[in-house]
Amino acid sequence: MLSAVTLAARPEFTVSTVACRADHTRWSAPEAHDGHRLVLVRRGRFRRRADGADADLDPTMGYLGAPGEEERFAHPAGGDVCTSVGFAPSLWDGRTGRGSVYVDARLDLAHRRVLAAAEGGDIDYALTEELLGLVALTSPPPAERPRPDHRALATAARAAIIDGVPEGARLCSLAAALRVSPYRLSRVFSQQVGVSLTRYRNRVRVARAMDRLEEGDTGLAALAAELGFADQAHLTRTVREHLGHTPLALRRLLTPPPTRPRTSPRSQPRAARGHDHGQ
Repeated sequence: MLSAVTLAARPEFTVSTVACRADHTRWSAPEAHDGHRLVLVRRGRFRRRADGADADLDPTMGYLGAPGEEERFAHPAGGDVCTSVGFAPSLWDGRTGRGSVYVDARLDLAHRRVLAAAEGGDIDYALTEELLGLVALTSPPPAERPRPDHRALATAARAAIIDGVPEGARLCSLAAALRVSPYRLSRVFSQQVGVSLTRYRNRVRVARAMDRLEEGDTGLAALAAELGFADQAHLTRTVREHLGHTPLALRRLLTPPPTRPRTSPRSQPRAARGHDHGQ
């Protein structure tokens, strides 16, 4: 029996937990998928047959599936739990990798960070960048030297985020507006600015939150929604990560102390004229 739970979904990708409770040595009926897929095993073992090649898969060995590729599966060791990530061509960025993927410690960590980001709620930036890192580890592109247009690209991305343009709400839509792939935008931005797009965007949003708190805004849930956070808890986590304070503590820090009423200086009594004893 196969069950799947979608953890996050956008037009460019889906992240799902797939659990199989099957226990059989025979190969399943052939199946094919439309897009690129990366499947990483969390628990258990199973076998995959694709393009006439068999692979034994476990937490140290995943696989990349290509569009239209015919697959069969067998589960001689019982059930398993996997993470399945589907990519649109724009996120896959022309990579040609397919077949089995060795899961080293770095890829294992990247996998866990993807799952943590999916739980965190920031699907459009934090999770997207973690997925781009996952793709880079499984099928890295050729090395690319910095070019003059890289600075212009990073500057345009910064301007879009600061100006709050609608396309800047999602990393993938921002990349489309700038006419580059999401992977290229993420990589170039980090190289040029020194921080990730997610970190930079959150820094801008934290500054806006401080502006609103200075102005006396008290509705944190509404503020979180307006600034594009998943919820008030997401706003609180992000503010604490960047500043070490919660929004409530920031409000106290940013509220000027009450002004004391100014008192007029006490009137000084005039000195009495002395009597002229010489008279």
